[in-house]
Amino acid sequence: MRRFCGWLMLALALAGCGAEGDRFAGVDLTGASWGKDFHLRDPEGRVRSLADFRGKVVAVFFGFVQCPDACPTALARAVEAKKKLGANGDRLQVIFITVDPERDSAELLREYIAAFDPTFLALRGTPEEVRRVADEFKVFYEKVPTGSAYTVNHSTMTYLFDPQGRLRVGLSHALGAEQFAHDVRLLLKQAS
Repeated sequence: MRRFCGWLMLALALAGCGAEGDRFAGVDLTGASWGKDFHLRDPEGRVRSLADFRGKVVAVFFGFVQCPDACPTALARAVEAKKKLGANGDRLQVIFITVDPERDSAELLREYIAAFDPTFLALRGTPEEVRRVADEFKVFYEKVPTGSAYTVNHSTMTYLFDPQGRLRVGLSHALGAEQFAHDVRLLLKQAS
């Protein structure tokens, strides 16, 4: 894990230099052997997977509704990135996967995600299903007691998949909407 984190930090540092031309602003994850797929339910109870979104760039973020800062910031950034894409905004599918399925009901997720953009999609599963998907994506999360309740610490990477459904980019939480949009544009250009 320490070696992975070291490589990730180096990649993030180097990625900051590549926001122009044909270089991703985020971490290039092309060829990664993990983050292949998910099978979780949308608020209507349908099981969704990456195959449902072929032809679009898919942005996947893990979080939870009661998250005070990282989740709303990441989703607001996705809204801004979609606007910056102009006519290509409809070729971006944002997916929010809850890491708190005990509290994040289907109805709550539907309302939460629609407050950002009605085309965004929230997914959930049983705690065991969510853990399997999070492990597949190398996502860290853990419950942290806060008196009589709890919060959830979690990693904040946004994953971008190309229109063929392949994991290609990891967007650091520190990157802005313009860098997000740049990487989506590049993935769409490469798919043409």
